[in-house]
Amino acid sequence: MYPFLRLGKEFFVHRNAPALGLFETHISHHICWPWDLDFLAELNNGRTLTLYDLGRMVLGKRSQLFTVMREQGLGLTVAGSSVRYRKRVVAFAKLEMRTRLAGWDDRFMYLEQSMWHRGACTSHVLIRSAFVKNGRMVPVYDVLEALGHDVSADHMPDWIAAWAKADALRPWPPMQEAPEITHPLPK
Repeated sequence: MYPFLRLGKEFFVHRNAPALGLFETHISHHICWPWDLDFLAELNNGRTLTLYDLGRMVLGKRSQLFTVMREQGLGLTVAGSSVRYRKRVVAFAKLEMRTRLAGWDDRFMYLEQSMWHRGACTSHVLIRSAFVKNGRMVPVYDVLEALGHDVSADHMPDWIAAWAKADALRPWPPMQEAPEITHPLPK
């Protein structure tokens, strides 16, 4: 079940937090509760992504993005993600989450998030999001301009551009049969 109480807590805790600029980082704190664990007694990978939702929601509020979305009747959808899990997170671990806008192109906004425990990064996610209205994507430039930002050019770090380019090579819809191997795997 989605953690609506936790989301409400995040909005309450940050209700008076100052507005954030376009590339400023929202920092939040979370606890890994026993119901967040998988059968190996560590933070479940799916729950990790759900917790990252909490950081993005408050960033959207603090950056005034949700105000513009409401005014323009927009929705926001996750259109892709890439996750790295590096450190085990166990019950009652206190986590610091960092969430920020990392870049954009004409179609997508890219958000970077990380969780930290005792000074070490436990996981890192890149989220590609799209604005939608009436079942169609809305150009990111339109939304960022409504936020009062100069968007005369794309802003995207090289590593994100490389990920987006590689992801565009991925077949869609997925192949139904096993692909033919065109190069041998190393032994």
